[in-house]
Amino acid sequence: MVQARTTRGRWLAAVCLVSVASLVLTGCVQSQRGRHPAAGRGGGTLTFGLEGQPKVFDPFYAADGPTFVVTHQLFNNLVTFKPGTTELTGELASGYEISPDGLSYTFHLRKGVTFTDGTGFDATTVCKNFARWYGQTGAGQAEAVSQYWVDNVGGFSDGKMPSLYSSCAVQDPSTAIVRVSRTSSQFLELLAEAPFAIQSPTAMDAGHANDVRRQGGSFTFPPYSSTPVGTGPFKLFRDDVTNKTIELVRNDGYWGDKAKLDKLVFKVIGDETVRKQELQSGGIDGYDLPSPADWAPLETDGYQVLKRPAFDLLYLGLGQKNNPALRELKVRQAIAYAINRRQLVKTQLPEGALVATQFQPSSVDGYANDVRAYDYDPVKARQLLAEAGKPNLTVNFYWPSEVTRPYMPSPHDIYTAITNDLRAAGITVNAVTRPWNGGYLAALDQGSADLFLLGWFGDIPVTANWSGQFFGDPDNRFGTGNSPWGQQLANMLRRADADPDPARRTSDYQDINRKIMAEYLPGVPLAHSPPAIVFKKNVTGFVPSPMTSSEESYGPVSVS
Repeated sequence: MVQARTTRGRWLAAVCLVSVASLVLTGCVQSQRGRHPAAGRGGGTLTFGLEGQPKVFDPFYAADGPTFVVTHQLFNNLVTFKPGTTELTGELASGYEISPDGLSYTFHLRKGVTFTDGTGFDATTVCKNFARWYGQTGAGQAEAVSQYWVDNVGGFSDGKMPSLYSSCAVQDPSTAIVRVSRTSSQFLELLAEAPFAIQSPTAMDAGHANDVRRQGGSFTFPPYSSTPVGTGPFKLFRDDVTNKTIELVRNDGYWGDKAKLDKLVFKVIGDETVRKQELQSGGIDGYDLPSPADWAPLETDGYQVLKRPAFDLLYLGLGQKNNPALRELKVRQAIAYAINRRQLVKTQLPEGALVATQFQPSSVDGYANDVRAYDYDPVKARQLLAEAGKPNLTVNFYWPSEVTRPYMPSPHDIYTAITNDLRAAGITVNAVTRPWNGGYLAALDQGSADLFLLGWFGDIPVTANWSGQFFGDPDNRFGTGNSPWGQQLANMLRRADADPDPARRTSDYQDINRKIMAEYLPGVPLAHSPPAIVFKKNVTGFVPSPMTSSEESYGPVSVS
């Protein structure tokens, strides 16, 4: 049974995470997975400031962070990621085997697991969940409803569109065999994502879980979507929409280490400044994504600001649709050499941010340590522009207003720093700014920008979710379809994704990353920034995840 893509072993050992660089609140936290006795409950209630109201409590129909923060406490998946890491491990499956051709996954399931409605968990339950996802009809097939399935798996059982998923079969009560239509490097990790949590078939049937209705441009969801039933460490107690609170209570029948908290309350507070004020006044015990400018003051005031391992990317896109000069490799290389990325990271990004060398962080399989580097060199930038016959290059540089992101805390300041570097290399810059949701993203989709700022939070630690997401289709924001190599790059990424041999696939992705940085350079990777989460000092046991809140459990947390 495989523990990760290249290692073998069982997943039943406890995990001890030593506090390094503030990654863990306590010195050692045992994994909540796979060990049943609770080791001294802390009890009490933790109240957490949530940035928005969950869309629904059925994670399959969600794509928003607030929903996933809550549902991750209520449900388990077949597989998950070890706390604080990007390493895949078992959850409801104690192990798995992948066929040599990569088309069949055999899951060995934990025994003695029950849903909070008393329904037993077994292979039939697993297959019923897959059948439910695959069998969506009508409004349930809309991307706005089943977004993660549509974007990552494809079509449904009606066969109108191709689907990565093929079938699920029960070999015996503790063994399910899932088959796919083609080999994919992403499939196993996809099953660790929040929308693919395993839910009680009894409760779904009783609550008519698939009865989604379209009403004009919106959708209505069935009763089950507000009364979910899972196998997680907590269960839903009350959703008080009027008072903007969601209350969870400990699931005392949980199969793993029992949650230490008696109650976990999510208080919906849309404004970050108000969340900070609520923390300071004692109204909440923590909140996510404090502004980097608040990190030091919060720590000075005695709060714990935990920096997650960076699993995001800020990049400068070089659009090739409207500016023929940017189709010249030497011009794109000149822009890369012109930017002082180390200074940018030091002055404009949060503490702990790293200079990016390629379009994925080092924790993602396929990262290459020997890609071509573009150290700050404005003299070389001018030289390359001259060699390309573009000594007086002019570009339209798009940057977004009315938005902040952990990887881009102040778009204007980042734009200004990069623009000053470009002008020092002799490049004329025309600024174009639009609101993030008021024309900016639409302009990028249309290929209007010569240069643009954008970023990415990875969903899973596979290259197909990074470079594959950016360049797997030549019709992208970088305009690589206007280059002679855009389709070639897309084909290479698809072939690597479909290779069933893990070692060969890793090697292929490393080669692709080298080519992207040396021969193609569709953009300039700038930085990886660590998003933070803040708690009061009396909160212990929380383990931050590189993949942020959708993979973070409050099971080990206690309040003293």
